[in-house]
Amino acid sequence: MATGQVDPERRERIIGAAADLIAQEGVAGTSHRKVAARAGVPLGSMTYHFAGMDELLREVFSRFAQDLSRRFERRLVRARTLEEAREAVTALVHDELMTSPRELVLTHELYTLAARRPAYRELTRAWMLRSRRALELHFDPLTARQVDALIEGLTIHRALELEPHDRALTMDAVVRLTTVPGAG
Repeated sequence: MATGQVDPERRERIIGAAADLIAQEGVAGTSHRKVAARAGVPLGSMTYHFAGMDELLREVFSRFAQDLSRRFERRLVRARTLEEAREAVTALVHDELMTSPRELVLTHELYTLAARRPAYRELTRAWMLRSRRALELHFDPLTARQVDALIEGLTIHRALELEPHDRALTMDAVVRLTTVPGAG
């Protein structure tokens, strides 16, 4: 690269390196120096692209939440019937969300930040709201909120359990939660 020429991919490499480092060492183990080294960029690039570590963390977690939200929405928008919506929810728990240790750690690191810092709480609230809106394509708002919490809880349990979580058990929970009392 010629002197003075800007590396257009540098910012993206920094964000990717930060996400990988958070997944490996947690937010507490992430620093500008470590991110720069992992991204293969000069340390000065960090302050050029991000005013501070907080701005970098917000970018990493915003993108992470957006990616999960897009996957969530794609799965639900394809459902055309109640049964398909229930299957979509079950698939989210078993096939789409927190499917890797990396996603599990990033999710929990974000939750930890949200528990301590209002800016991250707003980010997680926006993420939950987006999930609920996708669920409201098929369920009333109260049910959507409950199903969202069920997805969250089952996904965490599935990721942390030593024994496999049965897909039929998830479907049963979804059906129970989404069945209107007295509707047959």
